[in-house]
Amino acid sequence: MNQPESSPIFTFQAFVKIIRLNNLLMVAFVQLLTAYFLIETSREGIPVLQDWNLYLLIISTVILTASGYMINDYYDVKIDYVNRPNEVVIGRGMKRRMVMILHTFLNVVGIALGYLIHPRIGVINFLAAFLLWLYSNSLKRLPFIGNLTVAGLTGLSIWIVGYYYQDAQMLILTYSIFAFFINLIREIIKDIEDRPGDRKHGCRTLPIVVGFRNTKKIIFSVAALFVLSILVVTVKINDPALFIYFGLLGVLFVFFLYRLYIADRKTQFTRLSRMAKIIMLTGAVSMAFV
Repeated sequence: MNQPESSPIFTFQAFVKIIRLNNLLMVAFVQLLTAYFLIETSREGIPVLQDWNLYLLIISTVILTASGYMINDYYDVKIDYVNRPNEVVIGRGMKRRMVMILHTFLNVVGIALGYLIHPRIGVINFLAAFLLWLYSNSLKRLPFIGNLTVAGLTGLSIWIVGYYYQDAQMLILTYSIFAFFINLIREIIKDIEDRPGDRKHGCRTLPIVVGFRNTKKIIFSVAALFVLSILVVTVKINDPALFIYFGLLGVLFVFFLYRLYIADRKTQFTRLSRMAKIIMLTGAVSMAFV
């Protein structure tokens, strides 16, 4: 669908909407929790919250995530006019060329900040930016591969904190795995939710390739693997508080799976997608108790 000629080049309201400000705040919050509760001290031995590199790391992650949202909307504008027409920004509050300019600028800034922290962080940020572009350009239209890419990058946003500080890596890996699986499930649910637009524009997502019911079966298989992975890692860590917290969270997760089992309408899958975000945030809060 062509954008109207009268659409503004840029509006701040459109910018806030396209970068998913609430999601960015959640990313920053989880990284801050990871550093404060699981790292505590920096490489120089000072409290981690006094280390400016932590804030540069968070800012670079948030910037690259915002850039990823922008390029995703750039490539998906026609699909979004079918799936969620009231939420389309490109062509209404921001022109396509401005989106590309901002996307490029944010990528350069995010990668440069990573390099200032450490050259290896700069390389990781570059790879993350490339994968976000590749996902939006082609991977998201392939069954399961796009879902894995986004879930992996979500887990990376937590893992990179432990990688930089070289501390509590096994514990941080547990939360990275947790974030990976929850977001993998959420991404597949979003594909179910977005079937009309995806099918119309030739996307080969799981629900389109294997069908609605088989996609549900795949989600339940991923959920089983998720529970097994978390159980193995928590046994290795052997922290009673972690067992208790994840056990209680398991009750919410079982309820989530039940709602998934009975879901068959778009509105139900939209609620499940939001519920998955709540589960992830609730899991991250457990860092305060381990």
